[in-house]
Amino acid sequence: MAELERPRSRTREGVVVSAAMDKTIVVSVSRRVRYPRYRKTITLSKKFLAHDEQNDCNVGDRVVICESRPLSKRKRWRLRTIVQRAVKNVAIVEDVVAPGASEESPS
Repeated sequence: MAELERPRSRTREGVVVSAAMDKTIVVSVSRRVRYPRYRKTITLSKKFLAHDEQNDCNVGDRVVICESRPLSKRKRWRLRTIVQRAVKNVAIVEDVVAPGASEESPS
């Protein structure tokens, strides 16, 4: 008798927009569709609450979430992987001119 395989859970890729809750992230998933009447391409987005067991994610991370059993009233997705980490704010430091050197180029 052939074994029955479990159907693969649905996955979505999106960006974390909030990580303020404990073990929960809010992921915004965008998709592009063509508007039927005017044939213009528009971007639709939807927010999903996902379970993040280790509190790994930060705002701006690109993540993959997968469907799971209901974990709370609105949470039905789990964090599968972090595709790309968010870039932290980096302070720009201007070049410092050595003391005694003039800023003008010698001619």
